[in-house]
Amino acid sequence: MKYYFTTTLKGVSFEEAVEKTQQELKKEGFGIVAEVDFQKTLKEKLNVDFRKYKVLEACNPPYALKSLTADDKIGTVLPCNFAVQEKDGQIEVSSINPVAAMQTVDSQEMKNIADEIAEKLQRVINSL
Repeated sequence: MKYYFTTTLKGVSFEEAVEKTQQELKKEGFGIVAEVDFQKTLKEKLNVDFRKYKVLEACNPPYALKSLTADDKIGTVLPCNFAVQEKDGQIEVSSINPVAAMQTVDSQEMKNIADEIAEKLQRVINSL
């Protein structure tokens, strides 16, 4: 099982892909709690030129509460990350596969929650 879901977008700019990803996440009840611009950060911190690459940290509050209530250490793997990157002249969007991420968690309740979240994240990827 892959630890991610992914799709390649054609005919859209990097910025459009970021915006579209945010819109599709919103439709599934997710908001962006943080955004990491690796191109900018790597330039500032290491003076390295890197391709456009942003990580969108997405959170669905009802599922976050459900998860934190089921397992108080689960915050170590929250939120659900999406990576948007410019790769080989195209835009690729990938997300965590929460089912794969929960394989090491010994909780059937968390595995059930992961299944539900995976369906939502896969729908986001498919809608792009």
